[in-house]
Amino acid sequence: MPRPWDQQWALRIQQVMALETDLLEYGDILDGSPVIAAKVAELVEGASKEIANVEAQGGIIAAIESGYIKRELVGSHMSRLRAIESGDLKIIGVNCFQETAQAPLTLGSDGGIMKADPEAEREQIERLQAHRSKRDNVEVRAALQGLTDAANSGENIMPSSIRCALAGVTTGEWGDTLRAVFGEFRPPTGIDIAIDSRVVLGKMDQVTDLRARVADTGNALGRPLKLLVGKPGLDGHSNGAEQVAVKARDVGFEVVYDGIRLTPQQIAQAAQEEGVHMVGLSILSGSHMQLVESVLQEMRLRDLSHVPVIAGGIIPPEDAEKLKAVGVRAIYTPKDFSLNAIMADMVDVVRECNGLERLGLLK
Repeated sequence: MPRPWDQQWALRIQQVMALETDLLEYGDILDGSPVIAAKVAELVEGASKEIANVEAQGGIIAAIESGYIKRELVGSHMSRLRAIESGDLKIIGVNCFQETAQAPLTLGSDGGIMKADPEAEREQIERLQAHRSKRDNVEVRAALQGLTDAANSGENIMPSSIRCALAGVTTGEWGDTLRAVFGEFRPPTGIDIAIDSRVVLGKMDQVTDLRARVADTGNALGRPLKLLVGKPGLDGHSNGAEQVAVKARDVGFEVVYDGIRLTPQQIAQAAQEEGVHMVGLSILSGSHMQLVESVLQEMRLRDLSHVPVIAGGIIPPEDAEKLKAVGVRAIYTPKDFSLNAIMADMVDVVRECNGLERLGLLK
């Protein structure tokens, strides 16, 4: 999360633009520009074609349920990352003009990131317990039963939901009641895109090398390498996890990815059932310390301490060292933009944890 000073800085920039310039005196300073008009026309034409494509599939709901929408999003982002890797798309500070002085905004061990107070969770749990102790539990049970009956009968659940709110039913209790009736929707992940049917971008010589490394390591271990990509907690930012999953499939890993918002227990259970060689956790919510330690604990309970765990996300250097101290084998942050380099390191982590020699950096 941005620190208070960072938030203030962003606000001041907006205020300078609004009050120290005359921008707000004009409805559109680019009105009449042939360049902008051409860009708008191009956007409208592309959007119209996509809308027609979705309608041909039966509408947006059908396109979502079939996985088309998610696959297109993942595929578009994949193409962008491959272009960054190859250098066709220049991103200042990432794949060009990387030299920089230390920014004063990121000085300090927190890396310029404001972290939530660990006590906030305990305080919220205490408030929740106090709330539950004061409500009429008979009315709570009756309200939840009314919600269940309405959901089962197909009636409008709004009246029964309002009754639940007035009775002090929590959102968790409300959601669990509806899940018991309807089940839980798990949307398509989008990682099942047909990579070979798309224009191949990126450094193909490195991809060829990576495929050989993955295959050779799998042969040495007796079966293909299998990776579990996990998104624990309530973090909904899935792009990073999806791109790691797609890239891993591209270079030869078998990939297990069940989407966002999984519990540590679900991730550890999947690791056990799937017999994976590695668990990769993607956490961008700031709760990496608590969630990673919970996953490690769940894996220990299942005798999976030998399976290496890696993590990626917005993780300050200080936290990265703490995570490594508790058993995480590698940490990746936004500065690690090269997926090929990440894949090579992941293969080496698997090899090292299984008594094989590391293969080192890609050429």
